[in-house]
Amino acid sequence: MSGSLPENTTSSSAVPAATSSTGSTPLSSSLTSVPGKIPAVVSAGPGDLPVELTCRPTGLVVLTGLDITYNAVHRAIWDSFSANRRPDRVPLNFKILPGDHEYPKCRSKQRTSYEWYIPKGILKTSWMKKHLDEVPSLVVVFFDLDWDEQLWTEHKLECASKVEVVRSSLQGRGSKVAVVLIQKNAPLPPGEDVVAAERAAALCAACELSAKSLFVLPCVDHLLGYTIRLENAFYELAQGYYHTEARRVKAHKEFLNRTTHQLLFVRHAFKIAFFNELKQDTHLALKQYKMAYSHITELRAHDTNMLELKTIAGFINYKICRLCFYHNTPLDAISQFRKHVDLFKSKIGCAELAFEHSAWMSKQFSIFGDLFDDAIKLGLTAIQTQHPGFYYQQAANHAIARKQLCRGLCHAATSMPASDPLEEKDDLEFYGQRPWRQGHQSIDPPDPQMEKEGILALQFLESQVDHSWIIIPLLSSAVAQFKKYKSARMKRHLMVQMGEEYYHAKDYSKALTLLGRVTWDYRLERWWPLLTSILVTSLRCAYLVASVEEYVSICLELLGRYSQSSPDEKTRVQMNLIRVMSNNSPEPEPGCSPDVIDSAKQLWKAKMSEQEASKTFRVEMRNLVPFVECKARFSQSMFTADSLVTVEVYIRSSCQFPIRFSKLAIHLSNQAYNTHCVITGGQPLVSPDGATIAEGDTEGDLYLMPGQIKLHTFQFVVLPEDVSSKIEITSVALYLGDEATRCAMLWWQGGGSDAASHTNVLEPSTQRRGPPLEGEIVWETIKIGAMTNIQSRPAKVNIDLDHQAPCLVNEIYPIKITITNNEEGAIIQPSLSLGLQEGSDPNLDLTTQVSLESNKFDQVSLPSRIKGITLGTTKAATSVEKTMYVRCTQLGSRNLSVKISYNVEVKVGPQTIPVTCTCHQDVQVQLQAVMPFDVSIKLASLKFEPIDHVNAEETFLLLTDIKCTSPWQIDLDNSELTLSGQVTAGNGSLQSQIKNVSLKESEHAGECLCLQAPVKHQSGLISLGSYTLEWRRKAFASSLPLVKTILPLPEVTLQEVPMSIDTNIPAFGLVRSPLPVTFTIHNRTGIVQTVEANVEPSEAFMFSGHKQVFFRILPSNSECLSYNLYPLLPGYVRLPKLHLSTPCAPTMTQDVADKMMPSHIYIKPLGKELILDKQ
Repeated sequence: MSGSLPENTTSSSAVPAATSSTGSTPLSSSLTSVPGKIPAVVSAGPGDLPVELTCRPTGLVVLTGLDITYNAVHRAIWDSFSANRRPDRVPLNFKILPGDHEYPKCRSKQRTSYEWYIPKGILKTSWMKKHLDEVPSLVVVFFDLDWDEQLWTEHKLECASKVEVVRSSLQGRGSKVAVVLIQKNAPLPPGEDVVAAERAAALCAACELSAKSLFVLPCVDHLLGYTIRLENAFYELAQGYYHTEARRVKAHKEFLNRTTHQLLFVRHAFKIAFFNELKQDTHLALKQYKMAYSHITELRAHDTNMLELKTIAGFINYKICRLCFYHNTPLDAISQFRKHVDLFKSKIGCAELAFEHSAWMSKQFSIFGDLFDDAIKLGLTAIQTQHPGFYYQQAANHAIARKQLCRGLCHAATSMPASDPLEEKDDLEFYGQRPWRQGHQSIDPPDPQMEKEGILALQFLESQVDHSWIIIPLLSSAVAQFKKYKSARMKRHLMVQMGEEYYHAKDYSKALTLLGRVTWDYRLERWWPLLTSILVTSLRCAYLVASVEEYVSICLELLGRYSQSSPDEKTRVQMNLIRVMSNNSPEPEPGCSPDVIDSAKQLWKAKMSEQEASKTFRVEMRNLVPFVECKARFSQSMFTADSLVTVEVYIRSSCQFPIRFSKLAIHLSNQAYNTHCVITGGQPLVSPDGATIAEGDTEGDLYLMPGQIKLHTFQFVVLPEDVSSKIEITSVALYLGDEATRCAMLWWQGGGSDAASHTNVLEPSTQRRGPPLEGEIVWETIKIGAMTNIQSRPAKVNIDLDHQAPCLVNEIYPIKITITNNEEGAIIQPSLSLGLQEGSDPNLDLTTQVSLESNKFDQVSLPSRIKGITLGTTKAATSVEKTMYVRCTQLGSRNLSVKISYNVEVKVGPQTIPVTCTCHQDVQVQLQAVMPFDVSIKLASLKFEPIDHVNAEETFLLLTDIKCTSPWQIDLDNSELTLSGQVTAGNGSLQSQIKNVSLKESEHAGECLCLQAPVKHQSGLISLGSYTLEWRRKAFASSLPLVKTILPLPEVTLQEVPMSIDTNIPAFGLVRSPLPVTFTIHNRTGIVQTVEANVEPSEAFMFSGHKQVFFRILPSNSECLSYNLYPLLPGYVRLPKLHLSTPCAPTMTQDVADKMMPSHIYIKPLGKELILDKQ
C-alpha cells in the first residue's frame, strides 16, 4: 500500500468502451486543449494529417472492476474521473474495460538483431492509434474491500485472481498494474491502524504488487479531492511506463546500420519523441522530432518513395512547428517551416502525378497557417508582414497550380482502370505508400503495368475533384487575416481571386456578389485596367444568371470613359445593352463555356417574358463610372422671390455610337417643382420594325452624340413657402428604355457626380490650346451647384427712427418711427414688429419693456417685443408714423429692431406672371441705458459723525446725496421717505427738501432727515424703509409721466443701552459769560441704577455745580445734573468731561457715555467795542 496516498479516490466502470479524457484537440483547435479518444480514420490525401497525429498525446489509463450501470457508488467514482475535466487536471485518458479484455498482442520474442531485417516502410498507420487508444500505460483494478472485512482471506484471494487475469490479458506488455480498494469508512492516520498495515502488506504480497501500487478510496465526502490525488499517482506510474518504452526503443539503435536501416533511424526517433509526448516531456520530444527530421533529410529520394518521404516529413514538420509554438518560440517554428518548404518544394516525384506535389505543398502551407492562427488566439502577437494570411495565400496558390496541372495531366484519365489499383488505399500498412505496391522500397516499381494503371487511377480520381471548393476556403481564410491586419489591397486581390474561383465553380451569383464588393475600391484608387478585367468577369456572371439590373449596370460602366475595353468590344456591349433595354435577350458573352450558355438563354427568355409589376429599375450612378455623365446646377447661388429659378443640366455621352434616352427628370427638395423639370424624348430606342434608329436621326431632346455636351434648362416660379429657405437638387434621373416594356432609371444623387467624380481630385483637365470657342462648353469648367438660397424680394420702404440717446434707466423712452412707401403701388397688409431684437440675452428680455402707450407702464406687465401691429394699406409715396415707448430697468446695451412686412403684387418673367411677394424691411438700433443719478445714503449721529449702529430711543440723522450722472438735465419733482414701523421721524414730519430741483450733469442735491430709533426692540438689524425719487427728463417734462425710482435704505444695527444721556447746551458761548449746561441721565433698565458722577476740571472753564455726586435712578426715570460754565478761552475748546460710574450696568462704559455727550463747543471772544463801552 502506498503510504503517501492511502486515502486517494478513483472511479471506474464495468461497461466496455466507456472513456474519459481531458478533451481532444483537432488541428484548428487550441494548442493547449486536452486530448481525447482517436477515431479510426486515416486521411489518404497528399499532405493530410491523421487525427491521431493532430491531437495532444496523453497516457491511456484503463479502469477495471467498476459497475457504473448497477452500482451507484461506482458510478459516482467514474463521474469524478470523467466529468468536468478542467485543463489544470493531469493529462490522462481514462477508459473503462472489463478485467479480461484482450489487449493488442505483443511480439512474443523481442528482436535482438537487425542484421537481416529490411524495413518495408517508415511508420505504420496503426502504431500511433495503438498507443493512444489500445495499449494502456496503467491498468487499475478497483475492488470493494474494507480492512475490517470478516471474510478477509477469501476477498484477498479474489482480488489477487483479478490482478492475475489482468496481467495475463496484457500478454507480456510492460503496462503497470495498480489496485484501488473501495472502502466505506475513512481511513485512520498512517501508523495508527496496525491491522490495516498488516493486511495491506499481505494483499500486496498476494497480488505481487509494490506498496506504491496499492491505494485506498474511501467513499465519503470530498470524493473529488481523493480522485485528484489518485490521478496524480496514476500520472506518475504512467510517466514511468512511457519512459521505459522510450528507453526500450532507444536501445534498438545499437543494432542498426546506416546502409540498410536508414528508415529505422527515422522510425525509432519518431517513436521516442511520441513516447516523450505521452510522458508530457515536450522539450525532449521536440529534440527527438528534430532528430527524426534530420534523418529523413538524409534518405535517398526517388519516384517510388517520394510520397512516403514527403508524408512522414510533413508529419514530423507539423509536430516540430506545433511544439515550437507551444514553447512560445514562433521564430523557430517559422524557420523550421521555411527550411521544410525549401527542402521539398523541388521534389516533385513522378511527373504524371505533379498535381500531387502541388496538393501536398498546399496542405503544408494550410496546416502551418492553422498552427500560426491557433498560436495567435492563445496570445501570440503577429505583425502586418508576418501573419497566417500569407500562408493561406500560398496554400491557395499551390491549390490553383494543382488545378492547372490537373487540367494538363488528367484529361486522358476518363475512367477507373478495371484492376482498381486503389482498392486498398484506405487500408495501408505504412503511411505514404502506394496501395498497389505496399512495402516496396526499391527504385524501380515491381510491376510497370500496374504502376501505369495506378497513375491513371490517381489521375482519374484527381479529375473528379472540384478544386474550386478547395481554393475558395483557403482564399477566404487569407482574406480574413489580411482584413484583420489591415492590408486592404491584399484583401481585395484575394477577393478577386475568390470571385474568379466561384465563377469556375459555376456559382455565378456568389462570384457576382464578391466581385461587386471590390469594384468600388478599384474605382477609388483608379486601377482602370484591373477594374475593366473584373467588370468583364462580372458581366459574364450577370449574363449567366440573367440578372437584368446587374447586367445593365456593368454595361454602363464598360462603355464608360475609363474602360480599357477595345472599341469592338464596346460596340458589342452597347448593342447588347440596347437589346436588353428593348426587352430582348442579349448575345452570349465571349468566354462562357458552351454547356452553360444554353441554360443562360433559357433564363433570359423566361426573364423577358415575365409580367413584372414594375418594369423600371434604378441604377445608382454614384457607385459607377458610366458612359453617360451628368452635371446639374442652379444658374445662381441666390434667387429672389420675384425672379425665375433656373436649373441647368449638362449631359455628355462617351459610348461608341449615339444613344437615345427617353426621359430626363430633376428632383428637387420641394416636390412641387418636379413637374416643371421633366423632359420626355419622345423617341423609342428602336423603330416599330425592330431596327435601331439611324445615326442621322437626331429628333428629340435626349438624343446624345458621342463626346458632345447637351444643355437642358428648366425654370419655375418660387412658391411662398420656400422664401428665406434653400432649394436643393436631390437627384437627377435619366431614363434609358421604354417604361412600358423595360426601363433603367440612371439615378445621380445631388447634382450628378459619379464614382470617378468623387475620386478624381488629381485628375488633370483635358489639354486645350487657347481659349474655348464662342458658345463652346468645356466640361471640366462646369461646377455642380446643387443648392441655392431663396431670399425675399427687397423691400422698397424707408424706416426712420427719431430718438434722443442714451436712454435713462427706468425712464419712459420715446422712439418715433416713420415708414415711407417707395413702392410703385400700394403695399398690402403691412405689419409692424418692434422691440428688443429676437435672439437677445434672456436677461435683457426681462429688463426691457415696450409699449405703444406711455401710460401703461405702471399698470400691466409689458413684453419686450410687440408683433403684428397693423398699419393698413399704404399708398405709394405716403408715410406712416408710430411712436414706440421703451423702458429699460437695467444698465447695459441692447439692440432694438423695427421690422415691417407687407405684400406687394409684381410681374415675373417674360410672360409677366403676376406673383404676390412678401417683403421685409428691418432696421436695428443699439440703445445704451445709463443711470440718471447716483444716490448715496449715510447715517450720522447728531454730531454729524458717521455711525454704524444706533442706540434704542436715540435720535440720529439720515443724509442723502444725489449726483446727476445723466447727460440730459433732469427735474426732481419730489422725494419721499417711507419709514418702516421700527423707526419714526425725529421732529414729527418728513417733508421733501429737494422738491422741484433741476440737476445738470455732475450736479448734486441732498437732504438731511432726523430719525429716532424705537423704544424697545430686540437687538439686531432693523430696516429703515425706502427712499423714493420722482423725476423725469427735462425735455419730456410735459409729455411723459414722472418716473419713480425707489431706493432701499440701509439696514442698521440697533443696540440696547442701559442708560442714555441728553445734553442741553447752547450752540455757542462767550468768553467770561455764563454758559448753563444740563445733563439728563435716563434709566432704561428695569432695576434701580446707582450712579456716581464727577466732572473733570478744565483750564478753559470755571464751573459751578456738583463736582462729584452719588445718586440713584428708578426704572424708567431720569436725573438732571445742572452746571454753570464760565468760559475762559475763546475758540473751539473742549468741554469739562463728565465721568459716570454705574456698578449695576457694566455695559455702560465711559466710551458709550462719551458718544452721547458733546465734547467741544465754540466760544466767541469778546469784541473790542464792547470792552470800550464798559470802560
